[in-house]
Amino acid sequence: MSTIDKSRRKALAQLGGSAAALTLISLGIRTASASEKFTIGAVYVGSRDDYGYNQSHAEAVAEIKKLPYIKVVEEERVPETIAVQKSMQAMIEQDNAKLVFATSFGYFDPYVLKLGAQYPKIRFAHCGGLWTPKDPKNTGSFFGYIDECEYLSGVVAAHVSKSKKLGFIAAKPIPQVLRNINSFTMGAQSVDPSFTTHVIFTGDWSMPVKEAESANSLIDQGCDVVTCHVDSPKVIIETAEKRGVYCTGYHVDQSSLAPNGYLTGAEWVWATPYKMLVDAAHEGKPMLNFLRGGLKEGFVKMSPYGKAVPEKAKTTADAIKAEMLTGDYVIFKGPLKDNNGKTVIPEGVSQGQRDVALEGMNYLVAGVVGQI
Repeated sequence: MSTIDKSRRKALAQLGGSAAALTLISLGIRTASASEKFTIGAVYVGSRDDYGYNQSHAEAVAEIKKLPYIKVVEEERVPETIAVQKSMQAMIEQDNAKLVFATSFGYFDPYVLKLGAQYPKIRFAHCGGLWTPKDPKNTGSFFGYIDECEYLSGVVAAHVSKSKKLGFIAAKPIPQVLRNINSFTMGAQSVDPSFTTHVIFTGDWSMPVKEAESANSLIDQGCDVVTCHVDSPKVIIETAEKRGVYCTGYHVDQSSLAPNGYLTGAEWVWATPYKMLVDAAHEGKPMLNFLRGGLKEGFVKMSPYGKAVPEKAKTTADAIKAEMLTGDYVIFKGPLKDNNGKTVIPEGVSQGQRDVALEGMNYLVAGVVGQI
C-alpha cells in the first residue's frame, strides 16, 4: 500500500459515516460511481505470502481478480482488534466496497457484526465463524470441511511412522483446530489404534519462534511425523525437514520446503466459496449466510503425495477419499471418548461432516496427549 493510500485510510478511520464521505469529497477524493466495477475488499491477519492461511486466501482473491467486472481492495497484517473494523470501514467508505471478506477467526465478533448492523446494504463474508439467524442478515460465514483432508493426512502419516507418536503444533483450541487435531489422530488410528498425537498449543496464530521450539520439542519426544494448524506452517515444515522427520502440510502446498519428508497436506480451495459469494452479491441474490463444503464440493483438496509415501498408504487413503467425495464418509461416530475418558458421542450416533454440532467441538479424542 502506498504512503498516500495509508494516509487516506488513516484519515478515514478517524472519521465516521456521512461526515467521512463529505470530508473526503472536500479533500478532492472521488467516491465510486455506478459505472465503476463491482468492488470487493479482503482483509488478512498476516502476510499474503506466508506459505499458509493468508496465502490460501490471497490465491483465491487472485482468481476473483480475473473476473472482468471485479475490482479488489486488499489489506494484509491487520490484527484481530479495532484495527480490522477501521480497515473494513475504510474499504466501504473510501473504496466503495460492496462485499468485504474478513478472513480471520477473531474478526467476526464484534467487528463484522458491528459493521454489519451499521452498513445494512454492504455484505460481509467471514471465514470460520458460526453465523446464526440472530446476526445481521447481510453478514455470513463460510468454511470448509478440511478435517476430511486432515483425516487422510493421518492415514498417510500412520503408514510411515515407526514410533507411532505424531506431533501437532496448534495455535488456539477453537473448534476448527480441535476438529483437525481429532481428525488427524483418528485417521492414524484407523490404521493402528495405538497411535497417539502429542499436541502443543502456542497461544496465537503466528509465533514462529515458539512454533520452531514446539516442533523441536515434539521431535525430541519421539514424534516422527509433525503437522500443524497455525497461520504459516513454514517454520514447522522446515524444522521437520532439518531434523529428518516426516511432515504433513496445511493451508497450501508446502512440499517445496521439505522435498524429502513432505508426505501430503490439507489445502484450501477458497476460490470455490469466494466465487459463489461474489456472484450472489454481484447479481443481487440473497446473501449466503452459512456456506460450507468439503472435498465433494471442491472447498478443500489434498496436496500431491511426496516421494516418501508408500504405495499401500496411497491405496488406503485414496479409497477413503473416494468415499468422502460421495459425501457419505463419517469421521465422528459413537462410541467416541475424549482423552479424559468421557463419552462425547454415544454408541449408535453419527455426526456427519455437515452436522453443525461439530462446529462447537470442545474436546480432544482419546489418543491425543495434551489439554485444552
